Amino acid sequence: MPKKRRKLNKDFEKQIYTSKKNVELVLAKIYDIDDEDIQKEYMSAFNNVVRSYDQLKNDYELVGFNDNSDKLIAEYNLAFSTFESEFEI
Repeated sequence: MPKKRRKLNKDFEKQIYTSKKNVELVLAKIYDIDDEDIQKEYMSAFNNVVRSYDQLKNDYELVGFNDNSDKLIAEYNLAFSTFESEFEI
């Protein structure tokens, strides 16, 4: 039985790419913090965003665009905006 092809979505791929760049940018800024305690606090808070992004990316790579995709991007966006509102980067 042939393997089912995953459904692709160009707009969703652009959102994932933008999300990746945002995560990389914030991580770079966190790594630039000199105070180790503050850096750990920021990393701890940002881990939720990174987990959301990883879940989003992995789901798309394995399954493709599906009913769960909109939920995952919404969770990522909420986690990112919550981090931005609580921490000044």
